[in-house]
Amino acid sequence: MVKRKRVGLAGAMVLACAFLTSCGGGGGGGGGTTTTAAVDNSAAEAAAAAAAAEKVKKEADADRLAKQATFGATQAVVDRIIASGISGWIDEQFAATGSSYADLASTPMVIGSCGTDATCVRRNFNREQVAMRFYANALGQPDQLRQRVAFALSQLLVASTLEVNNTAGAAAYQQILLDGSFGNYRDLLMNVTLSGYMGDYLDMADSNKSAPSENYAREMLQLFSVGPDQLNMDGTPVKDATGATVATYTPDDIKGVARALTGWTYARLNGAPITDGNSRDYTKPMIQVAARYDTAAKTFLGVTVPAGASQQDSLAAAVDAAFNNASTAPNISRFLIRHLVTANPTPGYVGRVAAVFANNGSNVRGDMKAVIRAILTDSEARGAAPTGDNYGKVKEPILLMTSGARIVGMTSDGYVFSTRDGNLGQPVFQSPSVFNFYPPDFPLPGSSTLVSPASKLLTTGFSVLRSNLAYDWTIGAAGTRNEFAANTAVSGGTGTTIDWSAWEAFGTDTAGMIDRIDLLLMNRTMSAAQKAALKAAAEAITDATPSLQARKRAQAMLFAVLSSPLFQVDR
Repeated sequence: MVKRKRVGLAGAMVLACAFLTSCGGGGGGGGGTTTTAAVDNSAAEAAAAAAAAEKVKKEADADRLAKQATFGATQAVVDRIIASGISGWIDEQFAATGSSYADLASTPMVIGSCGTDATCVRRNFNREQVAMRFYANALGQPDQLRQRVAFALSQLLVASTLEVNNTAGAAAYQQILLDGSFGNYRDLLMNVTLSGYMGDYLDMADSNKSAPSENYAREMLQLFSVGPDQLNMDGTPVKDATGATVATYTPDDIKGVARALTGWTYARLNGAPITDGNSRDYTKPMIQVAARYDTAAKTFLGVTVPAGASQQDSLAAAVDAAFNNASTAPNISRFLIRHLVTANPTPGYVGRVAAVFANNGSNVRGDMKAVIRAILTDSEARGAAPTGDNYGKVKEPILLMTSGARIVGMTSDGYVFSTRDGNLGQPVFQSPSVFNFYPPDFPLPGSSTLVSPASKLLTTGFSVLRSNLAYDWTIGAAGTRNEFAANTAVSGGTGTTIDWSAWEAFGTDTAGMIDRIDLLLMNRTMSAAQKAALKAAAEAITDATPSLQARKRAQAMLFAVLSSPLFQVDR
């Protein structure tokens, strides 16, 4: 039997000395007793705890901003926000470029020119190519904030491919919104008004003085600017002496604006005459037809255009009257807040942003950069995510798809998204009407005071499909998915791939995976019980191949969180 050697007293003293700042003994004074003073680490521990808490706070706020201002948080985006600071990152986004529809708008075609060529029709008279570009940009292009604002604007200044199914025209229209996202709202409203694509959608094109179309005039007031009811600057309705709301415009105002907008028609392709209905160029601003313009005096929204005023002056007067109306600032500000941050902003929040819309600090009205900065830096948008029932917003299907895709590491030409979004109730750029996929005042089920616009798309059927999507793009992506294959019928089709390497790199570090999920998907709000449940579920998954085991564990945990209400409501 081999006996273990005991560590002698001298050995123990050497080991102890290695962890103490000083050790007794040495020359002289043999036989004395040495006492080591206790070390007080409380200050250092408190400082470390404070630093850790501050780190968590910064990470949570950065992730919250990423959800508000991008198409899905990624580690790279969160890290960049922390490194640059909130204001610095917004500045970087104002300068960022990358997304564009210009090439899709560069080759408009005469209607009917494809004949019986189904591929030609699919590429030139269908929403598909524009939708694919939208999703490819959302996943991979760096100008995330510009795209998010343009997406919000596409649901305000609606022109749908459901009625005008022209690829080049739809691309040109979305380019107007993309270019106008950081410009001035007055210029954006003017460009939308003159768009040939919008001219077809809301019937301003070919509106004649003999029978002015009121369609665009009505929607420009009701939806694109002032809104139906007069608003205080904080977004609350103006009330009369009886307590009733006060209309911002009358039927006569609509008639006056409609008359001011007469005499415009489509530009034509290849020099074709304006009588050629198949040669409409939806990619260009509309052109004047003087003989169809109403030259008589017109009055609307308190503005009078004198008889004999030029066609361009009448157009400018109508746009300016809508843009400068007192209700436009709170109406547009509230709409953008609802799409970027929360469905139920407080009057104070709306009022602060509306004040910036009215005056950016340099006496400029409608400065979109200033408005977007005010929305994203407001005290109600920053800091820890509020937990009250009256805050946050449901992820609409498009944002659910893109945020999940960016989390898992997806690269795509956009085709798979364009085949999925309709099934989820939100085929991008194909709204069922000018009122978008859902009204901005759709009530939150079970509440008499709160709204939840995107909840209109949360039927039982759609909810199941949302969960199925999360499964298909996580656990279901373990094998080959036919929907990820490249489709040769679409121009530039490259298909879809998921790079799981970032998740595989965690190896057996399940806690590290959970920490990343807590940050990017849950805003640092995951409870200890939730983390424990994820850990237990993940570690029950084993595989002989370490990378495959890590991937399967990540997929299972990502599915659990992506399909949960806690992820599908942004706060």
